[in-house]
Amino acid sequence: MGITLASDVGGTFTDVVLAGTDGRVHVAKTLTTPADPTEGLLRGAEQVLAASGTPPQAVERVVHATTLATNVILERTGVPVAFVTTRGFRSMLALGRHARVEEERYDLAFTPPEPPVPLTHTFTVPERLAADGSVLRPLDEDAAARVADDIAALEVSAVAICLLHSYLNPVHEDRLAEIVAARLPRGTPVVTSSSVWPELGEYERATTTLMSAYVGPVMTAYLRRLGGRLRALGVTAPVHVMESAGGVLPAALAAARAVHTIESGPAAGVIAAARQGARRGLADLISFDMGGTTAKAGLVRGGRPGITHEFQVGGKGSFGGRRPGTGVPIKVPAIDLAEVGSGGGSIAWVDAGTLRVGPRSAGADPGPACYGRGGTLPTVTDADLVLGHLDPGGFTGFRLSPDLARAAIDEHVARPLGVDVVRAAAAIHDIANAQMGAAVHVVTVRRGIDPRGFTLVALGGAAPTHVVRLAERFGIGRVLVPPRAGVGSAVGLLYADLAVERARTFLAPVSTLVSCSASRDALGELASALADLERAARADLETGEPGTVVRSLGMRFIGQAHAFTVELPSGPVTPEAVQRAADEFRKRYHESYGIELRDPVEVTTARVRVVLPAGADTPAHTAPDGPAAHGTRRVWLDGAFRDVPVHPRDGCAPGAELPGPCLVTEPQCSLLIPPGWRGTADRDGALLLEGGTA
Repeated sequence: MGITLASDVGGTFTDVVLAGTDGRVHVAKTLTTPADPTEGLLRGAEQVLAASGTPPQAVERVVHATTLATNVILERTGVPVAFVTTRGFRSMLALGRHARVEEERYDLAFTPPEPPVPLTHTFTVPERLAADGSVLRPLDEDAAARVADDIAALEVSAVAICLLHSYLNPVHEDRLAEIVAARLPRGTPVVTSSSVWPELGEYERATTTLMSAYVGPVMTAYLRRLGGRLRALGVTAPVHVMESAGGVLPAALAAARAVHTIESGPAAGVIAAARQGARRGLADLISFDMGGTTAKAGLVRGGRPGITHEFQVGGKGSFGGRRPGTGVPIKVPAIDLAEVGSGGGSIAWVDAGTLRVGPRSAGADPGPACYGRGGTLPTVTDADLVLGHLDPGGFTGFRLSPDLARAAIDEHVARPLGVDVVRAAAAIHDIANAQMGAAVHVVTVRRGIDPRGFTLVALGGAAPTHVVRLAERFGIGRVLVPPRAGVGSAVGLLYADLAVERARTFLAPVSTLVSCSASRDALGELASALADLERAARADLETGEPGTVVRSLGMRFIGQAHAFTVELPSGPVTPEAVQRAADEFRKRYHESYGIELRDPVEVTTARVRVVLPAGADTPAHTAPDGPAAHGTRRVWLDGAFRDVPVHPRDGCAPGAELPGPCLVTEPQCSLLIPPGWRGTADRDGALLLEGGTA
């Protein structure tokens, strides 16, 4: 493996790791700089380059994860966009699909959210395709030219086009894009749905295309600025960006397909969990990634992360799940995650006598009160410090102030509730644990999966402090804390493969694909569609390397709306291969819904994912001479303070036993091992904890 520089920009911290040719890893954790995220990233890069003695020009690969696309959508800071669709569908985005959940159900004065693009920027053109892609009404090019002139007058920065049934035939979209582009300033992006994600479902296809146009110019400018700053530092290696499904894209492709990077950062954590589990023979895992702003949970079954092909940005709902109709639907592949607004920087506050934690975050500026950077509101980190779970002497390079933490909790939580500071801090800690448990609940119990047979993997700066108590809530008896857990997502980027997925709608009853009398033509069309998708994906990657090709099909029962994606066996596309995929679909349907239907099944989508392995191995760990206790600390456990041993992480030799209660500390995180649990260090520096109900 060549020298790789990886960075993950979060809401509070920016994590940077550098892996050398010998596998050794150097780590930096800096505060995120919201005004210009490249500032914090470059600061971390300079630190790891200096610490490792690596010349910048020796770096061979740069891998980056960012929340930029998500933030642009949530904060509505994208570029001005115009939207064009088929005449008769102008109100499609304004009507949307909104689900009233939680407190909104009882709000008699409920106001629906504003559409992602106003009607003043929404246009229609006369044209119509049939459901089979044939032309019912040709595109009216004179009307299209008038629409293009109206769009030009708005001086928008991008245009999104989504015409009815264009996923089957892009001829009208392509011609309309030519007409519009000719009347706009050179270089203005004109994005068509048939090029972004050609699948049925006009509303989801429209929002996906619109968000691609909305975010694309911002992502392009950001990646151009990042590349320039890296070159100024002396790093000339190609930049790859993590995409939502766990692979990485070349920077140019990530800019062109910005909507694919929305779940960039969280995806890296699940990839890291899967790799760490695989090295230890653990195939069924729950990834728990807790940073400064949010906590995410993802499921790994049989060594593979779960993938969804539609998710919500900005969605909300009970138990940490993003309910359909509560956000902007995005129809691209993404690692299936549940997320809650509980992180180390989540602010605790009292509302009508009730203690609440999050979703508001102190972020990086000013940060928690204990950072001493001007923050005055109490956070989960302040509570953990008061309870003795964190080391006041050092965290990510600066001291934490217990006095400032106590003062913030006292003023905003303890006094309003009429309790002492320690009890208030314990309540903040417990509520945060309960809310983070909601994310785990979504990816396991709510999907009919018993979490007790899984291993919980802790990633992120705040996760090790809370992970064991979280495991106890679900009866999970095994917890894995990888080496460098505090920068776990950034380490996960080292493992990420170069990957591109292409898909297109392919409607066909399974019976026509497996029937001896009718299968030849239908199977030939399916095989041809998969071959075309593979060629397109390879063209995206601009490489002749063979890589790994994963083919899959979207399947559903005829008459239903939602589909499962199941893999096709390798080899030729045969009736037997399709039948095996259909059998797998029925099995997954039964597992998910508890209903064993025997209704006819149809194929909805053909998918191909081309993967070029990164070739990265797990970073080396330098084994210490032996375990050594580093004094003791008073820690709040089970309603009282206790003096517990404190072990530095780099003092834990392979095979070292760490009985709870104790603390294991390192610069980026602090691990609490409560009573009834025991940790064991392995040769790679990971800690495997067992206890509870195990």
